[in-house]
Amino acid sequence: MSFPTDGVCDPAFARLREAFAQNFADRGEPGAAVAVSVKGRKVADLWGGWADAERTRPWQRDTLVNFFSVSKALCAIAALRLVEQSRIALDAPAAHVWPEFAQGGKDAVSLRQILSHRAGLPALREKLPEGAALHWPLMTQALARQEPWWQPGTAHGYHVNTFGFLIGEIVRRIEGRTIGKVLREDIAGPLDADVHIGLPGSEHARVAEFLWPAVSRSEAMPGPDQAMRYNAYWNPPGISGAGWVNRPEWRRAEIPSTNGHGTARGVARIYEMLAAGGAIGTLCILAADTIAQACEEHSSGFDLINERPSRFGLGFQLTQPERPLGPNRGAFGHFGAGGSLGFCDPESGVAFGYVTNDMGPRWQNPRNKALIDAVYASL
Repeated sequence: MSFPTDGVCDPAFARLREAFAQNFADRGEPGAAVAVSVKGRKVADLWGGWADAERTRPWQRDTLVNFFSVSKALCAIAALRLVEQSRIALDAPAAHVWPEFAQGGKDAVSLRQILSHRAGLPALREKLPEGAALHWPLMTQALARQEPWWQPGTAHGYHVNTFGFLIGEIVRRIEGRTIGKVLREDIAGPLDADVHIGLPGSEHARVAEFLWPAVSRSEAMPGPDQAMRYNAYWNPPGISGAGWVNRPEWRRAEIPSTNGHGTARGVARIYEMLAAGGAIGTLCILAADTIAQACEEHSSGFDLINERPSRFGLGFQLTQPERPLGPNRGAFGHFGAGGSLGFCDPESGVAFGYVTNDMGPRWQNPRNKALIDAVYASL
């Protein structure tokens, strides 16, 4: 079976091109793209495979795909810009800008706790209907009513789908604009980074179909003591994308933790900015000391949602032995369901973006690992 591949790659990074091709030949990759820069120099921009399940649409240079939690880092950047502008403090209660959020004993929950997955709000207890994730007021009002699942600040657990609504509502209350619009106007647009939260209908023709395996709700349902973990992924039904990811209304909505769309090139461009200390040329998105603070370890160890080790800074996942972002301690970024990934390593100057349209292994994905290993073997 042939897999069309295209793009450019510096000869010094031939191992990356080989690993990308092997993902299709040996690791079941249906369609994907990878882009890498080193100290601001683009060394690879590759794409290949198919953008649909029937394998009639070859992946193109500008093919977009849902990259899931890769978008959490975009949310973090939007929030950190507000901290930098002194419009909210990291340790200020979120209720200062979102008064309704003080309900349920959350009056002291801070932006720092939300960014580091320590707020105790990884899921909603209140049962919401199918499709509720597409309706911003419904989700944010439910989060405002929600009582924390644990004492905020005392533990951490991955806020799988709530993270983007929490950060997005704080941004909206301060900016008067949705987080998708802030991303477009203040971050991605100026950087010419093809990444989106809330994709305009005019762009839908270039989106790859996402290949989500069939999972019945009964198979996903845990035991009665697992309500928090179950609800994090399945309440409201469809919040993680199952049954919705390829619908136009899903693509248009702002579901900031989960439905970001973009190209590998766009993801790598965001991390090129971060690797460079927040500025490219005369364009400054974040200050270097803000990025340094965001990459300080805030959460580490057992994750109450995923029940395995995790490390977080402020909105970014930090490299860890179980799932390394290269060999250097200071690497940071964010994975997305299926294996999509954006990260940078300031020590080596690497900025990396990878997107795929397949729900491959979510935890330790052999495709992105092969690409990362090939990058570092080529330096």
